[in-house]
Formats: sequence, C-alpha cells, structure tokens
Amino acid sequence: MEFKQQTETYFDHFHAHPEVSFKEVETTKKLAQIMEELDVEYRTFDDVTGLFAEIGEGEEVIAVRADIDALWQEVNGKVQANHSCGHDANMSMVLGALLRLKDESLNKRIRFIFQPAEEQGNGSLAMIERGALEGVTHLFGVHLRPQEELPFGKVTPALHHGSGIFLKGKITGEDAHGARPHQGKNAIDVIAAIHQFVKTIYFSPFESYSAKLTNIQTGGESLNIIPGSATFALDVRSQSNALMDTMKVRLEEGLRAIAALHGVEIDLKWDDYTPAAEVSDEAMEIASQAIRNVLGDEAFAEAIQTTGADDFHFYTIKQPGLKAAMVGIGADLTPGLHHPDMKFNREALDVGARVLAETLRLA
Repeated sequence: MEFKQQTETYFDHFHAHPEVSFKEVETTKKLAQIMEELDVEYRTFDDVTGLFAEIGEGEEVIAVRADIDALWQEVNGKVQANHSCGHDANMSMVLGALLRLKDESLNKRIRFIFQPAEEQGNGSLAMIERGALEGVTHLFGVHLRPQEELPFGKVTPALHHGSGIFLKGKITGEDAHGARPHQGKNAIDVIAAIHQFVKTIYFSPFESYSAKLTNIQTGGESLNIIPGSATFALDVRSQSNALMDTMKVRLEEGLRAIAALHGVEIDLKWDDYTPAAEVSDEAMEIASQAIRNVLGDEAFAEAIQTTGADDFHFYTIKQPGLKAAMVGIGADLTPGLHHPDMKFNREALDVGARVLAETLRLA
C-alpha cells in the first residue's frame, strides 16, 4: 500500500506542476530531489532538461523511459501547460517501479530515463546524444491508453505507433485589389487547391494513413485586398515508415505542380518527424509474461495498432539492435488523449508500476 500511495503522491505533484517541452526545469529538479531521497544515483545535464537514474550492478543494462513534458493548450478559457497526454502518469508509474526495485538484489543495472520534449518529437534524440542507450540491450516504455483502445484492467505488451511529421509551407504570390483579381496571384486559391489535392491521395486501405491541413494563415484586416502570401501546415501520418516515405514524395510532387499551375512559389519544410514503432518480439514477450505474472491471463491484451505517434521509437531507429516495446495501460481514459479535460482511473497508476517492475525484473 505504501508504494501505491507514494506513486499517487508523485502523480499529484506532477499533475499540478506541468511544464512544456524543453522547459521542464522544475520537473527535473523534483525528479532529482526524489532520487536523492531514495538514495539513487542520477545524472542531470547543463544544457537540457531530464535526467538518468540507475540502480543495480552488473554488465547488462536494461532501461525504461518516461516522458516528462506537458502540452500547451486552452483549459477552461485559459491557455496553459497541461498534462492531458498523461506524461504525469507515465513518470509516476516509472517511479513506482523504481520504488519496488531499488532495494532488491539485482544482477544487472536498470537505467531510468526521464526524457524531455516528447511532444516536440525530438526529446529522445537529446537523451540518445547524452548516452541514454550506452550498454542498453532492452528498453521499455509505458503509456496510458484511451478507453476506445483499452479499458481499465487490461494491459498490452506493445503499442505499434504510427509515423508522424509536419509539413510547413509558405506561399508567395502577389497581392491585388479586390476589384482587380487578374492583377494578383491569390494565395487562398492555392490553399484551396492544396486542400483538394490532399483529399485525392490514396494508398492501400489495409494500412492506415492520413494527411490534412491543420494550420492556415493569410490576409490582414483589410477585406478589399486579395492576399498573395500565406503559410500553411499539414499533419501527415502513416502506420509504417516505408509508407511515410512514399507519402512525402507524393505530397512534394503535388505541391510543386500546384505552384507551377498558379504561378507562385511554395517553400516547404518537413518538421518534427516521429518514426513508426519497431517492436521487438523478445521485448514484447517479456512484457507479456510480466502482465500475466502480475495480473493474470485475463488482464492480457494483444498488441495494439494506434495511429498516434511517439518519439520513443527513435531509440530503436538510432540503435537498431535494441530490443524495445512500449507497454499500454488500460485506464478508462476519457474523452481522449490531448483533450484538455482528460480523466482516467487512478488505480491504473499502481497497475502500471507493478507491471513495469516485473517487466524489468524479467528482462
């Protein structure tokens, strides 16, 4: 019961003190304070938030990662940092596993990676550059799942996230008077063409994918000026890294054709790429056994294909031999991840901590 209560206390603190990507200064200080209280060795960095902690002895290194940043969004009419993606829960579950393992006799080292900036899609790269994977053979992650994917009481050994990326564009045409549209090159016409083009992109229905406009900015306060310039952004996702590569080529070709048709320039920049999951069968089997050991066969759920993305999968892209899987915890989470009013069953925190601890024992 003490472990369970402490895990929930950690959650209460992090939930009440959210910080956005690469600004998790107080979060990192709190994590360092916890490590000192637990007499656990840790390492922080002068140039980036987050930390590593390590317990145990031996040559073999097993790692677990928790993401620590929050989103920036409107909550009850106020724009603020908000843990609506559940990273406060992820930190707490990993800390709960640490509580259970720190005094056990271990024949290996277990590294706890508290990673910044998952929401930006590049926090994992910052941790890799600072040695997060040195000597690591197995890596595990954890994340609460929305109710539509997994109810409370069910746990899956692996999340097959898709790939995601943003395409940012700038259209440069020519302004014109509203009475003389023939003298300009209307950026809004170009935006409309881009919207129609994106809707005509089709691939096999047996693999999920999507591309959609998510941001458009053009024009000023004067309503009699036809704007020649605009910026836009696309959110692009696919279930595999190979399909993502194909989608990027198709989008660039189409946008170049639209620019030529309308006689404008379109400058493009791909940003915040997150790769699709590369799940290890061995890591998934370890997590599967841990779920059954802790909760029984009835709690086990098959691996989940999810259209969301997570920068956890950069770890396997950058170190291909790494055996990795992210455990998904059913939590009756509603209305959904990233919703400003996201809620979940707090009992899931203890479930996740116990499953993670057993997974790390078995790895």
